Amino acid sequence: MAADDRASSESDLSTFLELLELLGREAPDSAFDQVVADARRSGASPAGLRRLVRAKDAALAVRDRLDRRRQRESGLAALVDTARDLSLPYGPDGVLKTVVRRARLLLGADMAWVALHDPDGRRSRVCASDGHVTADTLGCVVPALGGAGRGATRRRGPFWTADHLHDDAFAHVPALDDLAHAEGLHAVMAVPLRTEGAGGQETASGVLYVADRRVRHFTPDETALMSALGDLAAAALDRARLLERTRAENGALASGAARARQGLAAARTSRQVLDRLLDLVLTGRDLQAVAMEAAELLGVPELLVRDPAGRRLAAVGAAPDEPGAPGLLARVLDAHAEGRPVRSGGGGWVCPATAGDELLGTLHVVPAAPLGAHGLDLLRTAARALAVALLVRRSAGTDGRVRDLLFGDLLKGGDAPPEQLAERARRLDVDLDRPHVLVVARPEGGTGGRAAVWASSYAYRTSGLKAVDGDCLVMMLPGTDPGSAGEALSAELSAVLGRPVTVGSAGPATDPAGIVAAHREARRCLEAVTALGGVGVAASPRELGFLGLLLSDSPNTVGFVRRAIGPVLDYDTQQCTELARTLEAYFASACSPSRAAETLHVHPNTVSRRLERVTELLSPGWQEPSRALEVQLALQLWRTRQALVRRRDQPDRAIG
Repeated sequence: MAADDRASSESDLSTFLELLELLGREAPDSAFDQVVADARRSGASPAGLRRLVRAKDAALAVRDRLDRRRQRESGLAALVDTARDLSLPYGPDGVLKTVVRRARLLLGADMAWVALHDPDGRRSRVCASDGHVTADTLGCVVPALGGAGRGATRRRGPFWTADHLHDDAFAHVPALDDLAHAEGLHAVMAVPLRTEGAGGQETASGVLYVADRRVRHFTPDETALMSALGDLAAAALDRARLLERTRAENGALASGAARARQGLAAARTSRQVLDRLLDLVLTGRDLQAVAMEAAELLGVPELLVRDPAGRRLAAVGAAPDEPGAPGLLARVLDAHAEGRPVRSGGGGWVCPATAGDELLGTLHVVPAAPLGAHGLDLLRTAARALAVALLVRRSAGTDGRVRDLLFGDLLKGGDAPPEQLAERARRLDVDLDRPHVLVVARPEGGTGGRAAVWASSYAYRTSGLKAVDGDCLVMMLPGTDPGSAGEALSAELSAVLGRPVTVGSAGPATDPAGIVAAHREARRCLEAVTALGGVGVAASPRELGFLGLLLSDSPNTVGFVRRAIGPVLDYDTQQCTELARTLEAYFASACSPSRAAETLHVHPNTVSRRLERVTELLSPGWQEPSRALEVQLALQLWRTRQALVRRRDQPDRAIG
């Protein structure tokens, strides 16, 4: 009996070892069943067979547990790979495609798709699919009121059915049933894509589906794996949407910054154009010059400025429109009413030049290339500058005519009372009590319109008056130095006209009568300069020397003597010397110092030292012919004036 028990135990041990070997080789279930069948055929006892069956069931249980663990580890590894994939900077479409592909691989399913809810939550739209065999799957609209997706949304977790079309545990949706029929699907699992909404409340943005084309029962591990994948997909989809919004916002910001830079550059260019044109207006340039500069700044070959009646005021290139062109008046009115440029015929544009509601004129241009928004802004800027030019032109035309009439009356020296002339001048901001100089300028080649316009601008800038008399310009300018005023006017007008300007000036005058006399004297200076061949020279009585003294209506002999030999006379008075008497002897002896010494009864060295002192006082050029003549004339006038004064004073002394 003991021998039989030992034999049975050895047999059981051998059988158990065989089961362990099968477990280690991962043998199929049939191999384990074959061990039990062999033991039964070999006559194993009932107790031994029971132990063997228990050992077989335990081995199979261990194997199943190991299989599930391997499957779980494989699923987790695949989930980690999926998470790594979803961490890449995909867009929403890329995320959804990755999710459906990974879902099929994780569960070994035949098909997977994602349906996203519409904003109103009433419908879901299939946005990504993998493993489908019909073209109608992608983009299919599924109502959110039933089906496995509705169950998953209500449970806030996975919901599956082994045979979708024959399962009555949920409400069927025709659209989803049609999809299952078309794709031949049976087993379906739905997982909600859960996200955290406003206020921390959890919402579902869509549903992830996996399906098989056979009846299949999903295990708890597969359900948990799909739930984790759904959470990853929802987070990745939110991140992708956020990234897409961020990219869109960054793009919008970049576009806005680019537009801002363009706007800033356009504003800077517009300001530069306006500054340049206004500078021309404020410096007195005529409308034609402003129009030419505007055409250059705008880059247009043809530009025309018209008044409200359609008359041409200034033009550059060919005229874009004729006054009687069809529809021109309508386009001008449209431009004024809309306050912006409007198209005209021939590819041109019409822009109003306005001051408030008043239409001052219109600017017509024909660009070489189509005008964009920036070009139209520059056109409006040029029109504003031309409006200022038109206002100045109109103001100058009204005020200028009144000033010209006043200056004409002052030059005529008629019967008008001085008080009346002074009052008219005060109304025009001209103070006749202040000293003024008279300048008569003759441009060589005639005055022309350009010189007349420049004279108006110059008179306005210098607070003076102007008149055009034949081929000469007559100016009355505030100041006391006629020579400097004449030279400044000659230099500027010569630069503007590009040809010489001969000028005669006189003054200053402080009353209407003095203005008439200074005008005659300036005329005589101009005639004297012309007679002497001084074309392009500016001269006053002072620059003409003794000729100026002769030409003057009221010769200032004292002033002439003071200018010529005043320092010598002052030195004689202060130092009790005889420099003037020495000069007289020097000139009387034909500029011979030795003979002058004999006349003065002094040593020749004394005369030489006195002449050196004269040179220090009058500057080294006093012996040049023209200066020497003025010095001799001044000495003669001084001596004559002394004699006359003595004769005038003798009766006084006799009476005394």
